Amino acid sequence: MTATLPTALLLNGREYAYAAIREYPAHLNAPVNGYEAKVLDFIRQWLNGTQEFTLTTSGSTGTPAAITLRRRQLEASARRTADFFDLGPGDRALVCLNCEYIGGMMMLVRGLERNMHLTIVEPHADPFAHVEAEAEFDFSAFVPLQLKAVLAAGRAPRLNPMKSLLVGGAPADAALQQELQPLTVPVWLTYGMTETCSHVALRRLNGPQASASFRVLPGIAAGQDERGCLTLRGDVTDGQLIVTNDVVRLLEGHTFEWLGRADFVINSGGVKVPAEKVELVLDVALTEIGAARRCFVAGQPDARLGQAVTAFIEGPPLSAAQEKQLQALLAARLGRYEQPKQLRYVPEFQTTAAGKLDRPATLRGL
Repeated sequence: MTATLPTALLLNGREYAYAAIREYPAHLNAPVNGYEAKVLDFIRQWLNGTQEFTLTTSGSTGTPAAITLRRRQLEASARRTADFFDLGPGDRALVCLNCEYIGGMMMLVRGLERNMHLTIVEPHADPFAHVEAEAEFDFSAFVPLQLKAVLAAGRAPRLNPMKSLLVGGAPADAALQQELQPLTVPVWLTYGMTETCSHVALRRLNGPQASASFRVLPGIAAGQDERGCLTLRGDVTDGQLIVTNDVVRLLEGHTFEWLGRADFVINSGGVKVPAEKVELVLDVALTEIGAARRCFVAGQPDARLGQAVTAFIEGPPLSAAQEKQLQALLAARLGRYEQPKQLRYVPEFQTTAAGKLDRPATLRGL
Protein backbone atom coordinates (compact mmCIF):
# COMPACT_ATOMS: atom_id res chain seq x y z
CA MET A 1 0.00 0.00 0.00
CA THR A 2 1.44 3.37 -1.03
CA ALA A 3 1.81 5.88 1.81
CA THR A 4 -0.22 9.08 1.55
CA LEU A 5 2.14 12.00 1.06
CA PRO A 6 1.49 15.18 3.02
CA THR A 7 0.26 18.40 1.42
CA ALA A 8 -0.08 20.17 4.77
CA LEU A 9 1.18 20.09 8.35
CA LEU A 10 -0.38 20.49 11.78
CA LEU A 11 0.91 23.29 13.99
CA ASN A 12 -0.59 23.64 17.46
CA GLY A 13 -3.67 21.78 16.26
CA ARG A 14 -4.26 23.84 13.10
CA GLU A 15 -3.66 22.67 9.54
CA TYR A 16 -1.48 24.73 7.21
CA ALA A 17 -1.19 23.79 3.52
CA TYR A 18 2.35 23.84 2.14
CA ALA A 19 1.14 25.78 -0.88
CA ALA A 20 -0.04 28.57 1.45
CA ILE A 21 3.09 28.45 3.59
CA ARG A 22 5.24 29.09 0.49
CA GLU A 23 3.54 32.51 0.26
CA TYR A 24 3.54 33.14 4.03
CA PRO A 25 2.29 35.48 5.38
CA ALA A 26 0.35 36.76 2.35
CA HIS A 27 -1.87 33.69 1.83
CA LEU A 28 -2.30 32.63 5.44
CA ASN A 29 -5.51 33.83 7.06
CA ALA A 30 -5.26 32.05 10.41
CA PRO A 31 -3.78 34.12 13.26
CA VAL A 32 -0.46 32.89 14.61
CA ASN A 33 1.47 33.57 17.81
CA GLY A 34 5.16 34.49 17.89
CA TYR A 35 6.42 30.91 18.03
CA GLU A 36 4.13 29.74 15.24
CA ALA A 37 5.22 32.66 13.08
CA LYS A 38 8.89 31.69 13.44
CA VAL A 39 8.16 28.04 12.59
CA LEU A 40 6.11 28.95 9.52
CA ASP A 41 8.73 31.44 8.36
CA PHE A 42 11.49 28.83 8.56
CA ILE A 43 9.38 26.31 6.62
CA ARG A 44 8.60 29.00 4.02
CA GLN A 45 12.32 29.66 3.59
CA TRP A 46 13.08 25.94 3.30
CA LEU A 47 10.33 25.32 0.73
CA ASN A 48 11.52 28.29 -1.31
CA GLY A 49 15.14 27.12 -1.43
CA THR A 50 16.92 29.45 1.02
CA GLN A 51 20.59 28.46 1.15
CA GLU A 52 21.77 29.82 4.51
CA PHE A 53 20.22 29.92 7.98
CA THR A 54 21.40 31.71 11.10
CA LEU A 55 20.81 30.08 14.48
CA THR A 56 21.79 30.86 18.05
CA THR A 57 23.68 28.23 20.05
CA SER A 58 21.98 26.99 23.21
CA GLY A 59 24.44 28.60 25.62
CA SER A 60 24.69 25.53 27.84
CA THR A 61 28.49 25.75 28.01
CA GLY A 62 29.13 29.39 27.21
CA THR A 63 27.62 32.60 25.91
CA PRO A 64 24.98 31.97 23.21
CA ALA A 65 26.41 32.81 19.80
CA ALA A 66 25.01 33.24 16.29
CA ILE A 67 26.14 30.67 13.75
CA THR A 68 25.34 30.37 10.03
CA LEU A 69 24.69 26.94 8.53
CA ARG A 70 24.37 26.15 4.82
CA ARG A 71 21.43 24.27 3.42
CA ARG A 72 23.66 21.46 2.18
CA GLN A 73 24.83 20.83 5.76
CA LEU A 74 21.26 20.55 7.05
CA GLU A 75 20.32 18.30 4.12
CA ALA A 76 23.28 16.02 4.84
CA SER A 77 22.32 15.74 8.50
CA ALA A 78 18.68 15.02 7.68
CA ARG A 79 19.64 12.37 5.12
CA ARG A 80 22.01 10.60 7.52
CA THR A 81 19.46 10.44 10.34
CA ALA A 82 16.60 9.41 8.07
CA ASP A 83 18.70 6.60 6.59
CA PHE A 84 19.81 5.38 10.02
CA PHE A 85 16.23 5.20 11.34
CA ASP A 86 14.64 4.14 8.04
CA LEU A 87 12.39 7.19 7.86
CA GLY A 88 10.57 7.73 4.60
CA PRO A 89 7.58 9.22 2.78
CA GLY A 90 4.35 9.02 4.74
CA ASP A 91 5.97 8.43 8.14
CA ARG A 92 4.57 10.54 10.97
CA ALA A 93 6.81 12.79 13.07
CA LEU A 94 5.92 14.56 16.30
CA VAL A 95 7.95 17.79 16.52
CA CYS A 96 7.90 19.03 20.13
CA LEU A 97 11.39 20.50 20.59
CA ASN A 98 11.94 24.24 20.31
CA CYS A 99 12.33 24.83 16.56
CA GLU A 100 14.33 28.01 17.18
CA TYR A 101 17.27 25.75 18.12
CA ILE A 102 19.02 23.10 16.06
CA GLY A 103 17.29 20.05 17.58
CA GLY A 104 13.79 21.21 16.71
CA MET A 105 14.83 22.77 13.41
CA MET A 106 16.34 19.49 12.24
CA MET A 107 13.11 17.65 13.07
CA LEU A 108 11.41 19.99 10.60
CA VAL A 109 14.10 19.50 7.96
CA ARG A 110 13.95 15.69 8.24
CA GLY A 111 10.19 15.77 7.81
CA LEU A 112 10.31 18.11 4.84
CA GLU A 113 13.14 16.26 3.10
CA ARG A 114 11.55 12.82 3.54
CA ASN A 115 7.91 13.82 2.90
CA MET A 116 6.85 12.94 6.42
CA HIS A 117 3.61 14.03 8.06
CA LEU A 118 4.54 16.74 10.57
CA THR A 119 2.62 17.39 13.76
CA ILE A 120 4.28 20.38 15.44
CA VAL A 121 3.46 21.51 18.96
CA GLU A 122 4.94 24.40 20.90
CA PRO A 123 7.33 22.99 23.52
CA HIS A 124 5.53 21.65 26.59
CA ALA A 125 6.56 19.26 29.36
CA ASP A 126 4.07 16.67 28.05
CA PRO A 127 3.57 17.20 24.30
CA PHE A 128 0.96 14.43 24.08
CA ALA A 129 -1.40 16.55 26.17
CA HIS A 130 -1.54 18.92 23.18
CA VAL A 131 -2.23 16.49 20.31
CA GLU A 132 -5.26 14.40 19.44
CA ALA A 133 -5.72 11.37 21.70
CA GLU A 134 -5.80 9.03 18.69
CA ALA A 135 -2.76 10.55 16.93
CA GLU A 136 -0.03 8.02 16.18
CA PHE A 137 3.63 8.69 15.38
CA ASP A 138 6.64 6.89 13.93
CA PHE A 139 9.39 9.16 15.18
CA SER A 140 10.02 11.95 17.67
CA ALA A 141 12.68 13.66 19.77
CA PHE A 142 12.45 14.88 23.35
CA VAL A 143 14.55 16.57 25.98
CA PRO A 144 14.86 14.51 29.20
CA LEU A 145 12.34 16.68 31.06
CA GLN A 146 9.70 15.97 28.42
CA LEU A 147 10.38 12.24 28.34
CA LYS A 148 10.07 12.08 32.13
CA ALA A 149 6.75 13.92 32.00
CA VAL A 150 5.44 11.69 29.20
CA LEU A 151 6.31 8.54 31.16
CA ALA A 152 4.91 9.96 34.41
CA ALA A 153 1.61 10.61 32.58
CA GLY A 154 1.44 6.91 31.66
CA ARG A 155 1.94 7.46 27.94
CA ALA A 156 4.40 4.63 27.28
CA PRO A 157 1.75 2.93 25.05
CA ARG A 158 1.98 5.94 22.73
CA LEU A 159 5.76 5.67 22.52
CA ASN A 160 6.17 1.93 21.98
CA PRO A 161 4.69 1.75 18.43
CA MET A 162 7.29 4.25 17.14
CA LYS A 163 10.25 3.16 15.02
CA SER A 164 12.64 5.01 17.32
CA LEU A 165 12.81 8.08 19.49
CA LEU A 166 15.63 10.46 20.37
CA VAL A 167 16.48 12.13 23.65
CA GLY A 168 19.01 14.94 23.85
CA GLY A 169 19.77 18.50 24.81
CA ALA A 170 20.77 17.47 28.34
CA PRO A 171 22.13 14.35 30.05
CA ALA A 172 19.76 11.44 30.59
CA ASP A 173 20.13 10.84 34.31
CA ALA A 174 20.13 7.46 36.04
CA ALA A 175 16.49 7.71 37.10
CA LEU A 176 15.31 8.36 33.54
CA GLN A 177 17.44 5.55 32.11
CA GLN A 178 15.89 3.20 34.65
CA GLU A 179 12.39 4.29 33.59
CA LEU A 180 13.23 3.63 29.92
CA GLN A 181 14.04 -0.04 30.36
CA PRO A 182 10.45 -1.38 30.05
CA LEU A 183 9.92 0.47 26.75
CA THR A 184 10.02 -1.60 23.58
CA VAL A 185 10.69 1.40 21.30
CA PRO A 186 14.43 1.93 20.78
CA VAL A 187 15.52 5.06 22.67
CA TRP A 188 18.71 6.81 21.57
CA LEU A 189 20.70 9.46 23.41
CA THR A 190 22.16 11.99 20.98
CA TYR A 191 25.56 13.68 20.85
CA GLY A 192 25.90 16.79 18.76
CA MET A 193 25.72 20.58 18.68
CA THR A 194 24.60 23.45 16.51
CA GLU A 195 27.91 23.41 14.66
CA THR A 196 27.31 19.79 13.57
CA CYS A 197 23.64 20.33 12.58
CA SER A 198 22.39 18.36 15.61
CA HIS A 199 23.55 14.83 16.41
CA VAL A 200 26.53 13.08 14.84
CA ALA A 201 26.64 10.17 17.30
CA LEU A 202 24.05 8.04 19.10
CA ARG A 203 23.97 5.83 22.19
CA ARG A 204 21.26 3.23 22.74
CA LEU A 205 19.73 3.61 26.20
CA ASN A 206 17.40 0.62 26.47
CA GLY A 207 16.97 -2.96 25.33
CA PRO A 208 19.60 -5.62 24.69
CA GLN A 209 21.61 -3.21 22.49
CA ALA A 210 21.97 -0.59 25.26
CA SER A 211 25.52 0.70 25.43
CA ALA A 212 27.76 2.99 27.47
CA SER A 213 29.42 4.32 24.31
CA PHE A 214 28.31 6.53 21.43
CA ARG A 215 28.42 5.32 17.83
CA VAL A 216 29.54 7.95 15.32
CA LEU A 217 27.24 8.00 12.30
CA PRO A 218 28.68 6.89 8.93
CA GLY A 219 30.61 9.52 7.00
CA ILE A 220 31.67 11.52 10.07
CA ALA A 221 35.40 11.54 10.85
CA ALA A 222 36.07 11.56 14.60
CA GLY A 223 39.45 12.18 16.23
CA GLN A 224 41.08 13.75 19.28
CA ASP A 225 43.23 16.79 19.92
CA GLU A 226 46.19 17.01 22.30
CA ARG A 227 43.80 17.46 25.27
CA GLY A 228 41.97 14.26 24.46
CA CYS A 229 38.96 16.24 23.27
CA LEU A 230 36.76 15.02 20.42
CA THR A 231 37.21 16.49 16.94
CA LEU A 232 34.67 16.11 14.14
CA ARG A 233 34.68 16.67 10.39
CA GLY A 234 32.19 15.82 7.66
CA ASP A 235 29.58 17.15 5.28
CA VAL A 236 27.51 18.37 8.25
CA THR A 237 30.42 20.64 9.26
CA ASP A 238 30.87 21.75 5.64
CA GLY A 239 34.26 20.07 5.66
CA GLN A 240 35.52 22.19 8.56
CA LEU A 241 37.23 20.60 11.57
CA ILE A 242 35.15 21.12 14.71
CA VAL A 243 37.20 20.92 17.92
CA THR A 244 34.99 20.29 20.93
CA ASN A 245 35.70 20.64 24.65
CA ASP A 246 34.43 17.11 25.28
CA VAL A 247 37.05 14.73 26.64
CA VAL A 248 36.42 11.25 25.21
CA ARG A 249 37.94 7.80 25.04
CA LEU A 250 38.00 6.76 21.37
CA LEU A 251 37.24 3.08 20.84
CA GLU A 252 37.31 0.82 17.81
CA GLY A 253 34.50 0.80 15.31
CA HIS A 254 33.85 4.56 15.34
CA THR A 255 32.62 4.63 18.92
CA PHE A 256 33.62 6.71 21.91
CA GLU A 257 32.95 7.05 25.62
CA TRP A 258 32.16 10.56 26.79
CA LEU A 259 34.19 11.45 29.89
CA GLY A 260 33.21 15.08 30.47
CA ARG A 261 34.04 18.61 29.40
CA ALA A 262 37.60 19.86 29.57
CA ASP A 263 36.44 23.17 31.01
CA PHE A 264 34.66 21.39 33.87
CA VAL A 265 37.86 19.91 35.27
CA ILE A 266 38.49 20.80 38.94
CA ASN A 267 42.08 21.27 40.12
CA SER A 268 41.95 20.04 43.72
CA GLY A 269 45.27 19.91 45.51
CA GLY A 270 47.06 19.54 42.18
CA VAL A 271 44.86 16.60 41.15
CA LYS A 272 42.64 17.14 38.08
CA VAL A 273 39.13 15.88 38.84
CA PRO A 274 36.60 15.61 35.95
CA ALA A 275 33.44 17.11 37.45
CA GLU A 276 31.09 15.18 35.21
CA LYS A 277 32.58 11.83 36.21
CA VAL A 278 31.76 12.69 39.82
CA GLU A 279 28.30 13.92 38.75
CA LEU A 280 27.50 10.58 37.14
CA VAL A 281 28.37 8.69 40.33
CA LEU A 282 26.44 11.24 42.43
CA ASP A 283 23.39 10.99 40.17
CA VAL A 284 23.29 7.18 40.39
CA ALA A 285 23.82 7.26 44.17
CA LEU A 286 20.96 9.73 44.69
CA THR A 287 18.67 7.44 42.69
CA GLU A 288 19.73 4.42 44.72
CA ILE A 289 18.89 6.08 48.05
CA GLY A 290 15.47 7.12 46.75
CA ALA A 291 16.32 10.81 46.37
CA ALA A 292 16.62 11.24 42.59
CA ARG A 293 16.97 14.90 41.68
CA ARG A 294 19.12 17.20 39.58
CA CYS A 295 22.69 17.72 40.68
CA PHE A 296 26.04 18.98 39.46
CA VAL A 297 29.61 19.23 40.72
CA ALA A 298 31.91 22.25 40.60
CA GLY A 299 35.11 23.49 42.20
CA GLN A 300 34.79 26.04 45.00
CA PRO A 301 37.63 28.19 46.39
CA ASP A 302 39.54 26.44 49.17
CA ALA A 303 42.53 27.82 51.11
CA ARG A 304 44.32 24.48 51.25
CA LEU A 305 43.30 22.69 48.04
CA GLY A 306 42.85 25.66 45.72
CA GLN A 307 39.53 24.19 44.60
CA ALA A 308 37.35 21.88 46.66
CA VAL A 309 35.10 19.38 44.87
CA THR A 310 31.58 20.48 45.83
CA ALA A 311 28.27 18.78 45.05
CA PHE A 312 25.24 20.97 44.37
CA ILE A 313 21.89 19.23 44.82
CA GLU A 314 18.56 20.74 43.79
CA GLY A 315 15.75 20.83 46.31
CA PRO A 316 15.47 20.58 50.10
CA PRO A 317 18.27 19.03 52.20
CA LEU A 318 18.44 15.26 52.49
CA SER A 319 17.78 13.72 55.87
CA ALA A 320 20.80 12.93 58.04
CA ALA A 321 20.33 9.23 57.30
CA GLN A 322 20.17 9.83 53.55
CA GLU A 323 23.29 12.00 53.66
CA LYS A 324 25.15 9.24 55.50
CA GLN A 325 24.03 6.68 52.88
CA LEU A 326 25.01 9.02 50.05
CA GLN A 327 28.46 9.75 51.45
CA ALA A 328 29.12 6.04 52.00
CA LEU A 329 28.26 5.28 48.35
CA LEU A 330 30.44 8.13 47.09
CA ALA A 331 33.35 7.03 49.27
CA ALA A 332 33.10 3.49 47.89
CA ARG A 333 32.96 4.57 44.24
CA LEU A 334 35.21 7.61 43.98
CA GLY A 335 38.88 8.25 44.60
CA ARG A 336 40.05 10.27 47.60
CA TYR A 337 40.35 13.53 45.70
CA GLU A 338 37.17 12.96 43.68
CA GLN A 339 34.86 12.75 46.70
CA PRO A 340 32.84 15.95 47.28
CA LYS A 341 34.10 17.82 50.30
CA GLN A 342 30.73 19.49 50.77
CA LEU A 343 27.08 18.99 49.82
CA ARG A 344 25.23 22.22 49.06
CA TYR A 345 21.49 22.42 48.50
CA VAL A 346 19.93 24.84 45.99
CA PRO A 347 16.13 25.36 45.96
CA GLU A 348 16.05 25.56 42.15
CA PHE A 349 18.78 25.49 39.50
CA GLN A 350 18.98 28.19 36.84
CA THR A 351 18.43 27.12 33.23
CA THR A 352 19.28 28.57 29.81
CA ALA A 353 16.71 29.75 27.27
CA ALA A 354 16.90 26.26 25.76
CA GLY A 355 16.00 24.69 29.12
CA LYS A 356 19.48 23.35 29.89
CA LEU A 357 21.16 23.56 33.26
CA ASP A 358 23.05 26.85 33.57
CA ARG A 359 25.87 26.12 36.00
CA PRO A 360 27.49 29.59 35.97
CA ALA A 361 24.18 31.36 36.60
CA THR A 362 23.29 28.92 39.37
CA LEU A 363 26.66 29.44 41.04
CA ARG A 364 26.42 33.23 40.69
CA GLY A 365 23.06 33.18 42.45
CA LEU A 366 24.36 31.45 45.57
